[in-house]
Amino acid sequence: MKKEDKKLLEAIVAAMQEKKAKRVVTVDMTKLEAPCQYFVICEGDSDKHVSSIAMEVKDYVHEHVDEKPFAIDGFENAEWIAMDYGLIIVHVFRRETRAFYDIEHLWEDAEIKEYEDVV
Repeated sequence: MKKEDKKLLEAIVAAMQEKKAKRVVTVDMTKLEAPCQYFVICEGDSDKHVSSIAMEVKDYVHEHVDEKPFAIDGFENAEWIAMDYGLIIVHVFRRETRAFYDIEHLWEDAEIKEYEDVV
């Protein structure tokens, strides 16, 4: 992983933790045939929490790493907001929606790193 990609990944996780996102994980898919190199996944307790996490990721990453997402989708209902940073795709879910789709386990051979919840 290039240094600037690592900084981007770290900034995304830091932004999620700043807004007290729950069950933050990174899914390393660099050794697999996948649409990107990493997923960063977390969940929020409500639609407002999900929206605030996604906005924090967008603002924090822009401020600290000077990167903007290529695309964002899902703010309309805030059940699942996806943010495309090219090699890294961010997924911010409501708890129930995350449990239903369980996307971190779609690539069984991917390495999953779990982060402690910030209290």
